[in-house]
Amino acid sequence: MPTRIDPTVSEKMQKTVNDDRADIIGAGTPEGGVGICGWILTALAWLMVICTLPFSLCVCIKVVQEYERAVIFRLGRLLPGGAKGPGIFFILPCIEDYTKVDLRTVSFDVPPQEILTRDSVTVSVDAVVYYRVQNATISIANVENANGSTRLLAQTTLRNVLGTKNLAEILSDRDNISTFMQVSLSFTYSQSKHVYAGEAFNTCP
Repeated sequence: MPTRIDPTVSEKMQKTVNDDRADIIGAGTPEGGVGICGWILTALAWLMVICTLPFSLCVCIKVVQEYERAVIFRLGRLLPGGAKGPGIFFILPCIEDYTKVDLRTVSFDVPPQEILTRDSVTVSVDAVVYYRVQNATISIANVENANGSTRLLAQTTLRNVLGTKNLAEILSDRDNISTFMQVSLSFTYSQSKHVYAGEAFNTCP
């Protein structure tokens, strides 16, 4: 039986992608803001930059490539306005830190998984997954290790999907299985990643 994709899953995934009010950890401004200490440190950082011009520009000016974005934190807080780039951006020394995020498509192999099919046959299945980051800020602020999490989730999804299939269905219904994996992975990381494909390509009984 072909894998049926629940239309509500696709609708929810698309709705989440288009939601501009997505929760980003640290994006909100709690009462009190950075506080007096934060403003003093910011003023001192600006003073240090001005007093050491033009040498301070070597430390303050950063560049990210066309395929990269920079997520900036000031005193541990996420700066408003989203990720910076591509091109030149400015950071204050000592109080600001940034993380680069690569937006290019990434591919990785899912290690062979020993799976017990619905008709009690043990098979070894591996796969390949293609994905890219579509929201750099969320991928940094909401997930500790986005790349590692995607790899582990791909393994779990592969086992869960194929565990409900007979061996004959696994061998003959690869396209629908791949589509179901793609939708499942994209829905889980719909705010930060887009999964192009998740394909089971080698099955060994």
